[in-house]
Amino acid sequence: MTTPTSASGSTGAPSGTTPSPAPSNASGASAGSLPDLPIRTLSADELQSAVDRALESFLEEEEPEERDVWNALFEPARTYAAFDGKRIASTAGSFAFRLTVPGGGDPVAAAGVTMVTVGAEYRRRGLLRSMMRRQLDDVRAAGEPLAVLMASEGSIYGRFGYGLASRSVQATVQRRRASVLEVPGIDDYRLRRADTEESLPQCERVHARVVPTRPGMPVRGERWERLAVLDAPGARHGAVPLRTVLAERASDGEVVGYARYSGKMGVDEGGNAEGTLKVKDVEAVEPAAYAALWRHLLAMDLVRDVETRRPSDDPLFALLSDVRLARSVLRDDLYVRLVDVGAALAARRYAREVDVVLEVADAFCGWNAGRWRLRGGPQGAACARTDDAADVVLSVRELGAAYLGSGFASLRGLADAGRVVEVTPGAVAALSAAFASEREPWMPHGF
Repeated sequence: MTTPTSASGSTGAPSGTTPSPAPSNASGASAGSLPDLPIRTLSADELQSAVDRALESFLEEEEPEERDVWNALFEPARTYAAFDGKRIASTAGSFAFRLTVPGGGDPVAAAGVTMVTVGAEYRRRGLLRSMMRRQLDDVRAAGEPLAVLMASEGSIYGRFGYGLASRSVQATVQRRRASVLEVPGIDDYRLRRADTEESLPQCERVHARVVPTRPGMPVRGERWERLAVLDAPGARHGAVPLRTVLAERASDGEVVGYARYSGKMGVDEGGNAEGTLKVKDVEAVEPAAYAALWRHLLAMDLVRDVETRRPSDDPLFALLSDVRLARSVLRDDLYVRLVDVGAALAARRYAREVDVVLEVADAFCGWNAGRWRLRGGPQGAACARTDDAADVVLSVRELGAAYLGSGFASLRGLADAGRVVEVTPGAVAALSAAFASEREPWMPHGF
């Protein structure tokens, strides 16, 4: 599975609605489902059949190298299927993530929702709703206060309480005209090509230092490291194998940054080389090293365009001498769902002191509905139920959107859009400022 992100072949309810939770029967399927299909977790022997069913829904094929990596990551006990006899009708799974959140505190346990599919022949029968019901119930029981996903269709998951919490930029830079500004210290690094596999430990040490600096990034364990260098030949579409360049501090040789890239050669009508460089990863723990890596990538011969996916506030756009040379498309990225409102809000830190009562609507996970008093600041937070009058009224979807501190999904902006209601004057401004993050959230890879 090249990008096993969340998707579904079922809508379950009209887009934009937030239906009340339907009672569950013993099988886990929603009342009224036709047919009433049992939902259960899978055994290890059944997992591949579920993956194959998901690939069928995604219209994808899986290379052997991809299958080996993903099979090591999937957990049968966290993977569900609805069965029509022996046939799998629907799937849903999750990974056990620890997600960076604003404020520099401990990573928060989160279910990374994946492989959500409904077979085309089973659509419009409530299966998606039943799968979400079972999964969120179990995520709550496991004590994970968050669920996150990357959706193949943006309209599907809002009705289940997921809010769009981060966006990424798909950028194409005109290499022949672009240049990187000369920032102080940019020449203090030695760049060298390295074997992609052999340099993985060095790159992962850099990555581990980057993770705490940006919300939305999951702590990457040993099995997930293999995903970073997954390079199945059949998935390259004619591009060269993945290559790696390291940025070493010239003074002591320490690796403080790296880039991974591939590319594909092309020619114009006159026979001139017009290659495309596809930059997969660029990370550095020192700003000048980051600039040095991009200067190297944008100076490669025979390349017309450099394509990359980056955070929406990536330093690349401030480094370019002419930002118009980067054609950028904003894309929705990570969707966040607060499974346990009290635990989730208490788990992160806040940019400024805040003491506010939130009235939260949550029709799908009714245990979250009601009023919560949030007290917090840069050192930590507490959130508990209260009978005090509400200062701000909103749904769990808006809380999920704002949770990682993105500027584009600020509570101030959501209130301006009419999605958050201010009861106490000034409460939204204070709350929005408290939720803010220094950097935009970012999920560096699909799941």
